[in-house]
Amino acid sequence: MKKLAELPLIGLPIAALLTTWAVVTSAPPVTGAPAGGRAALVVAYNSPEKWANWGEVLKTFSAKTGLQAPSDPKNSGQTLAALKAEAAAPQADTAYFGIVFGIQAAEAGLLEPYKPAGFEEIPAGLKDPEGRWMTIHQGAVAFLVNTKVLGNTPMPQCWADLTKNEYKGKVGFLDPTQAAIGYSVATAANLALGGTLENWDPGIQYLAQLKANDLQLPAQTATALVQQGEIPILIDADFNGYQLKNNENAPVEVVIPCEGSLAIPYVIGLVKGAPNLQGGKQLIDFTLSNEGQALFAKSYLRPVRQVSVDPGIAAKMLPDSAYVKVTVPDFAQMRAVQEQFNERWKAEVMR
Repeated sequence: MKKLAELPLIGLPIAALLTTWAVVTSAPPVTGAPAGGRAALVVAYNSPEKWANWGEVLKTFSAKTGLQAPSDPKNSGQTLAALKAEAAAPQADTAYFGIVFGIQAAEAGLLEPYKPAGFEEIPAGLKDPEGRWMTIHQGAVAFLVNTKVLGNTPMPQCWADLTKNEYKGKVGFLDPTQAAIGYSVATAANLALGGTLENWDPGIQYLAQLKANDLQLPAQTATALVQQGEIPILIDADFNGYQLKNNENAPVEVVIPCEGSLAIPYVIGLVKGAPNLQGGKQLIDFTLSNEGQALFAKSYLRPVRQVSVDPGIAAKMLPDSAYVKVTVPDFAQMRAVQEQFNERWKAEVMR
């Protein structure tokens, strides 16, 4: 029988990993890890290797602790569904989500309170007071502008600019009734233009103007469309723009609109009844540590704590001053009013 360190764990589905660990529990423990098969494995739902630099984060965590922590390819919705299905016999130790899904998981009783070191540094609107979920990094709604396709047309700086005739047919974002980022875009515009989560009038009026200016509304991930120039101005997450510009050498610039924008937080939580509760806590500790925060920043997601970021990475992003007008709404309320928004969108914008 092979030793644990010799097993090809990376890349295996979580179910296969759990089966593997059940087979080898009599093998010697990984160096530095607790004895007892499952206690040497941390299962982190929604940790795709190429998303948010999770691959390097988990590899570094494993090297420091001796705990195996393979990547998991789920997204936020799949993670929530899996936690619900496995509630009687949890398989995961931690779960990572877009903030609204984290709130839902906590409300469903699927997450365990835990407050790691650094928890107190997280702003109040970006964590559950009991510690069932907490933001570890965030992006912001921004304009991703293909300057090559735009040519001599000025680069838009404000929400109001996008309704001008020179941008007719050049602006797009994901359908807000189908995609979380699309709803974030709509919310950002409404709040920046004087609306509230109770008053959508400014946002609906503005979105109707954009629609009249030939707004494009793709149903699925659209970053390739801005890179190719099919949508010269895509309203999306800032980090997607930074990746296009810095990693793909695309002629894309990132603009935080002058009237204001909206935070796009990503959160982590300890799974209630986690098989490896201590290992899950250790992973959460690492995600909020100075080292973990700096590793996530390599993917152009802004740390939730004030930590030193590689100057080379920071130089490729907008300065902190550009994010002063990025607001943090009541995300639970934002979720609660989404259906009301959808009805108005269909009736007043898409008519």
